[in-house]
Amino acid sequence: MAKRVVILDYGSGNLRSAERALARTGAEVTVTADYEAALECDGLVVPGVGAFAACMAGLKGVRGERIVGRRLSAGRPVLGICVGMQILFEKGVEHGVHTEGCGEWPGTVERLDAPVLPHMGWNTVTAPPESVLFRGLDAGTRFYFVHSYGVRTWELQAGPGFTQPLVTWAEHGVPFVAAVENGPLMATQFHPEKSGDAGALLLANWLNTLP
Repeated sequence: MAKRVVILDYGSGNLRSAERALARTGAEVTVTADYEAALECDGLVVPGVGAFAACMAGLKGVRGERIVGRRLSAGRPVLGICVGMQILFEKGVEHGVHTEGCGEWPGTVERLDAPVLPHMGWNTVTAPPESVLFRGLDAGTRFYFVHSYGVRTWELQAGPGFTQPLVTWAEHGVPFVAAVENGPLMATQFHPEKSGDAGALLLANWLNTLP
């Protein structure tokens, strides 16, 4: 039976390209802001493009932060993409404006220190060997990025009885977080839906994690 995936429509993100990419992997995809549908689906995708503050405002407008929180408390999978990953962190800082994020991970989204911005185009990533998202992908595989901001420091520290999330890195001027795998919560800074065959395999790997 096809996995039921909802792409959360909160006024931001490349919804149709993500919808097409997930449908090609065999998922039953719905684009909606419906609260109950987003809670009850097998997997929720939170896309995002543009400014951190605007995305958070749109997310709160559809109670998206509550949807994410409720799904995760029940162990239900969530995938963030691009700014949809960034808003999962504690806060974003753009042009001196500090905006509170969803706070699922500690850390700050800030401007990359690079000679050319935005970071636009294909780039390699360094994934942990245990990664599920990058399973079957060679180390030199490239993914498509479009962003000027990112998380430059991973701040969540392991403690007793705590399993450290798997963090994938990329570099553009400075190292930044390219993907995170944290139980039911996963996210990518790049756009898998625009990353050709590599992105399609990554999305299929995520679908295979859905219950």
